[in-house]
Amino acid sequence: SGGSGGAAPGPELGPAEEGEGCEGLWELPVERCERRPECGRCSRPQKVCLCPFLPVHPLKISTCLYIIQHPAEESRVLRTVPLLAACLPPEKCKILVGRRFSEDRYPGLASVCRNPNTLILYPGAEATNLEDVPVLSSSPSILIIIDGTWSQAKDIFYKNALFRLPKQVQLKTSYSSQYVIRTQPTNTCLSTLECAAVALTIMEKNKSIQETILHPLQALCSFQLQHGAQIHHSKEHLLKNGLYDKPMPKNKRKLRRMELLVNNVKI
Repeated sequence: SGGSGGAAPGPELGPAEEGEGCEGLWELPVERCERRPECGRCSRPQKVCLCPFLPVHPLKISTCLYIIQHPAEESRVLRTVPLLAACLPPEKCKILVGRRFSEDRYPGLASVCRNPNTLILYPGAEATNLEDVPVLSSSPSILIIIDGTWSQAKDIFYKNALFRLPKQVQLKTSYSSQYVIRTQPTNTCLSTLECAAVALTIMEKNKSIQETILHPLQALCSFQLQHGAQIHHSKEHLLKNGLYDKPMPKNKRKLRRMELLVNNVKI
């Protein structure tokens, strides 16, 4: 592929001149771009494996998580879902990747969504605080979490009728995100791993779960900061402190959302 390197173009070469001085260059091996070997458990490059910070054995929980992951999250380097999955038994953490989930294509998921013990974690006026939801001891609970940016999660939630069948819940917490190497909309917006950690602690009535699941995330952020990463303050923090250095959006709806962030209005 040709790139514009900024150098002035040289004179065109005739057929006889093209190969002059290039003998041997054609025989040089082509350098292949290969991904670094990844750890099979934490999905991190082997040189920066986070397995020492994971629990020795998967956590024993009765709740089953369904992570609905936007396809764009699969390619992110600093994603948290592989760390979450590595903390839990495989049968308790199921990951489905996609944007659209119809009953025809996903009959198993449709059955899960119709289960009376299934909850979906998505904030909003219709959501009940998870702390106020009675946990039925007769059969295990199921929790659905959407993994993606806020706009991606909103798109998935509202364009898939299946996800409005379960009881909608939200986290009422003052916990501030420790995922400081990625920008969040507000100070209390949490990563998927953090949402799962807080939710499972509530549902399982076991405070140690949160500490165990957050341990690899803390190690990841610490490692990245030690190797040149910068702390990412939330968009809310940047706007309130006059530190937001990007052009303000021209779209009135987006501009209104940013005004609400500054004025502490829940959006």
